[in-house]
Amino acid sequence: MHPATSRRVDNLDDDDYPAYTMGRAAEMLGTTPAFLRALGEHRLITPLRSEGGHRRYSRYQLRVAARARELVDQGTPIEAACRIIILEDQLEEAQRINEELRAQGHQPKPSA
Repeated sequence: MHPATSRRVDNLDDDDYPAYTMGRAAEMLGTTPAFLRALGEHRLITPLRSEGGHRRYSRYQLRVAARARELVDQGTPIEAACRIIILEDQLEEAQRINEELRAQGHQPKPSA
């Protein structure tokens, strides 16, 4: 297989590959481009830019945006929804690190 073709096939499996235009991302999420721009303004997701300067979204970013849409649809203000998702991600990362440390034999120090 030609190297360029191999790289394109690898991108199909890459959750972080910016494969979706803003219009397509909004369509897939059933939302508007303005909603996606708002998520960027609140620093929840930062789309990559094409050579022409157009926003491009990855599958991972679409999952995050879908979670934000779910919260907003339930009545959560967009600013709060973004903060909730950021805190959920931070908590998940802290729990992952704790599990790794436990697996390595590190014990947490008792709090005073």
